[in-house]
Amino acid sequence: MAMVSRLMNLFRRSRLDREIAEELGAHIEMRIEDNIAHGMSPEQARREAQMRFGNATVMREKVAAVDASLALENMARDARFALRRLRKSPGFAVTVLLTLAIGIGANAAVFSVLNSVLLRPLPYPHSDRLIALWLDAPGAGGLSNFQNGLQLSPSMYLTFSRRNQSFHAMGVWYSRNASVTGLAQPEEVHSTLVSGGVLEALSVPAIAGRWFNSADQDPNGAKTAMLGYGYWQRRFGGDRSAVGRSIQVDGITREIVGVMPRGFRVMDEDFDVMLPLAFDPQHQKLAPFGYSGLARLKDGVSIERADADISRLIGVWMDSWSNGPGTNPHYYQRWHITPKFKRLKDQVIGNVSGVLWIVMATVGLVMLIACTNVANLLLVRAESRQQELTVRAALGASRARIARELLVESVLLGMLGGLVGVGVAYAGLRLLVSIGPSNLPRLSEISFDARSLLFTLALSVLAGLLFGSIPAWRYARAKAALSSGSRTASVSRTRQRTRNALVVAQVAMALVLLVSALLMIRTFAALRNVEPGFTGAAHLETMRIAIPETMISDEKTVLETEQQIADKIAAVPGVKQVSFAVTAPMEDFDANWDTLSVEGKNYEGGEPPLRMFNYVAPGFFSTMGTRIVAGRDFTWPDLYGMRPMVLVSENFARENWGSATNAIGKRVRQFTKMPWQEVIGVVEDVRVHGVDEKAPALIYWGTLIEDPYKPQPQPSAARAVRYMIRSDRAGTEALLSQVQQAVWSVNANLPVASPGTMQEIYSQSMARTSFTLVMLAIAGSMALLLGVIGIYGVISYAVSQRTREIGIRLALGAQKSELRWMFVRFALTVTGLGVALGLVAAAGLTKLMSSLLFGVSPRDPVTFITVPLLLLAAAAVASYLPAWHASAVNPVEALRAE
Repeated sequence: MAMVSRLMNLFRRSRLDREIAEELGAHIEMRIEDNIAHGMSPEQARREAQMRFGNATVMREKVAAVDASLALENMARDARFALRRLRKSPGFAVTVLLTLAIGIGANAAVFSVLNSVLLRPLPYPHSDRLIALWLDAPGAGGLSNFQNGLQLSPSMYLTFSRRNQSFHAMGVWYSRNASVTGLAQPEEVHSTLVSGGVLEALSVPAIAGRWFNSADQDPNGAKTAMLGYGYWQRRFGGDRSAVGRSIQVDGITREIVGVMPRGFRVMDEDFDVMLPLAFDPQHQKLAPFGYSGLARLKDGVSIERADADISRLIGVWMDSWSNGPGTNPHYYQRWHITPKFKRLKDQVIGNVSGVLWIVMATVGLVMLIACTNVANLLLVRAESRQQELTVRAALGASRARIARELLVESVLLGMLGGLVGVGVAYAGLRLLVSIGPSNLPRLSEISFDARSLLFTLALSVLAGLLFGSIPAWRYARAKAALSSGSRTASVSRTRQRTRNALVVAQVAMALVLLVSALLMIRTFAALRNVEPGFTGAAHLETMRIAIPETMISDEKTVLETEQQIADKIAAVPGVKQVSFAVTAPMEDFDANWDTLSVEGKNYEGGEPPLRMFNYVAPGFFSTMGTRIVAGRDFTWPDLYGMRPMVLVSENFARENWGSATNAIGKRVRQFTKMPWQEVIGVVEDVRVHGVDEKAPALIYWGTLIEDPYKPQPQPSAARAVRYMIRSDRAGTEALLSQVQQAVWSVNANLPVASPGTMQEIYSQSMARTSFTLVMLAIAGSMALLLGVIGIYGVISYAVSQRTREIGIRLALGAQKSELRWMFVRFALTVTGLGVALGLVAAAGLTKLMSSLLFGVSPRDPVTFITVPLLLLAAAAVASYLPAWHASAVNPVEALRAE
C-alpha cells in the first residue's frame, strides 16, 4: 500500500509539474507576441520574455509552493468552518464523538494487547535468533502431553551443548517452589533453576552483581543464587549491597551474586530466586525428560539446519548414556525422537494468537458498525444542508470543493473522536489487563506504546474518510435544483436507499457478533455443566507445603510430619476434612509419568504405554468429593508399610479390564524389576487439565512408596504436597491465619505457599474462555445497541420527512394502527435483509471459532435461530416509538405547516 501511495504521489507531482510548465510556456509565448507587436525582433522578444520570467525550474517550484500553501490554507479554513458548525450543533457533535471514541478506544485497547503479545519482539537482544528446544516422540504412546513435544533430559543437554555446531549458547531450565528462611518469617518463593548457557543465550546483563559462572554450575562448587527484580525490591528494598549477602534456600546457605533487571523473565516465566543447575556428568542417565531448553542460533544458521544438527546427535546421546546397569541404552529408539524446534516467541505465545485475532476482528466489526452509524448521521446532516450546498454549487463551487469541505469535517470528527478514544483506550487497556487470564503470555509487557498511538491516529483518519466519503460522494457529485432543498420535498429514493443500506450493514455485522457471543455463552455453560471429578470447589481451601531434604532427611519422618500437619489443621474450628496429594486437579502443575504394565496383557511392540501418576494420602478423594466407584481408599498403615497397592481411574479400569469392579484385585507395575502392585480401588475420572480436556487415565500411588529408581528397597516420600481443606470458611483470611499457625506448630520453618481455594484454580482453568466470552459479549452488546440506534434513527427521520404524507393519510381516514404498522413493517424489512446477509457471513466466519468452542457446533441451530429473533424483536421495539409518534400527528397541523 505504501508503494502504491508513493507511485500515485509521483504521478500527481509529474502531472502538476507538467501543468505548471504548460502554463508558464503559454505566458512566455504571450509575452513574446506582445514584444514583437511593439517592434522587437523575434530573437530580442524571446530573450526579453525569458529574462522577465527568469529560470523556468525556479519559477515552477515557486508556483508549486504557492499552490501547496493555498491548499493548506484552504484546508485550515475548512477545518475552522467545520468547528464553527460543530459548535452550533453540540448534540450532534457529542453523539458522534462518543460513538467514535468508544469504537476507536476499544480497537486501540485490543490492538495494544495484540501488539504487546504478538507483534512486539521478545525483550531480549536479537530475539529472532532465540529458539525453544523441544523434541517430537511419536512412538511414545499413551501420553497426550507428548503431542505438544518432549522436553530434554540433563544427559541430552550435556550431549547437545558440547557437540552441536548450530548454537552460540544453549541451556536448560525448570521452575519450582523453594523455601526461603532467615530473612523474616519462612516463605515459599518461585524459583527458576538454570544451567550454563541460559543466561548467555538470553543475553540480558544483571543490573547488580554478575551472572552465574562455570564455578557456580559445578556440583562441588560454591552455592550461589540470583534475585529477580521484584523480590529484590520487596525483600531488600532495592539495596545493591544485597549482592554478597547470604540467604537460605531449602535449608542451603547461598551467596547472592547478582540481580536481574525489571521485567526479565526466562521465556515467560517470572521468578523470585534463580539457582544454578549443577549437573554432575558422573551421575546422569538417559532419563528423566523434564527440562525446558532454549538456545541462540549462530549467525546464518536456520532452524532447519539446527534440527538436522541435533538429529545426528540423538544416536550419540543414546550411545553415551544409559538408565543404569542392565538397561537397554537404545530403548528410546522406539520413541523415534526427532527435534521439534520453534522460535522462542512462538513457544511463549502458544495458541493464544487465535483468540487475540478473533477479539481484534470482533472490535473491528464494532468500529465498522460505529462508522455506518456516524455515516447515517452525516447523511441526515448533509440532507439538512442540501439547499445551502445547492446554492453554493449554482454560484460556482466545484464538486471537489464541496466534497473536500464535507470530508474535512468528517476527518476532523474522526481525529477528535480518536483524541477522546486515547483516554478510552487507556482505561480499556487497564480493564483488559485486569480481566485477562493470568496465563495470557507476556501479560506484564502489555502497554500503550508509540505503535498503539500511531494505530489510533491512523484509525481515526481512516474512520473519518470512511464514514465521510458516503455523504461527500452523495451530495457533491451533481448539482440539484434549488427547489430540491425545500423541507416539504420528498426525500429521493436513492438517498433513502443509501441510509437503508447502511442499516442493513449494521444489522448484518451485529448479527455476526451476537452469534459469536452466544456461541461462547453456550460454550461456557457447557463447560460449567461438565463434571470435573470433584465437588464444592468454593469450600476447598488449598495450600502447598514443601519439606526439603536439608530440613528432614528421613523419608518416613517426612510422611509423619505431613500427617501431623493434617491432624493439626483438622482441629481448626470449621474444618470438616483435610488431606493432601502431590498435585491437585487443574493446577497447571506437571504430573509424573512413566510406563505402566498390566499383568497378563501383551503390548504391541512389547512396551506398555506411558501413564500419568499422582501421589495421594488417605482421605484425599473424600476431601475432594471424588467418588471411589469400586474398592477402597488407602489407609495410613498401607502407606507406612509401603504395601504394594494402587488406585486407578475409572477410564483406566474400563480400558484394561472392561469395568471398575473387574479391576479390583488386578495388578500393575512400573518397572520389570518392581513387585506387582494390587489395584485396591477405582476412582471416578478427574479432568486434571481443565474441563475442556478429556480426563486422562491416571494411576494413584501412596505418598510413601518404595523408590522405583533405587536398586535396593528404600522408602520415597512426596516432599512437596498440596493440602486440601474442606470448610465453609474456605477463602477467608481468618481460616488461612489459623491454618498457618497449625502448620508452624509442627515446624516453625515450613512456609505456607500458594494459598487459595479450589474454586480459584477451577476458574483459572476456564480463564481464557471467560476472557473471550467477556470480550465478545461486550462487543455484541455494543453492536446490538448501535444497531437499535441506527434503526431508530432511520425510522425517526423517515417519519419527519413524511409528515405531510402522514397528515394526508390521516385526513383521508387511515387508521393509526395501519400507520404504525407501516413503519414497523419497514423496519422489519430492513432488519430482515441485514439478518439474511449476517446469517450467511456468520455461517462462514464461526468456523474460525471452532477451536474456542466446547460442546456446541459452530453452526448451532439454537444460536442461529435465537439471534435473528432477538434482532427482529429489537427492530420492532426500536421502530415502534417513532411509529407511535407518526400516528399521533394532527392532520390539520401537518397540512397547515406545509
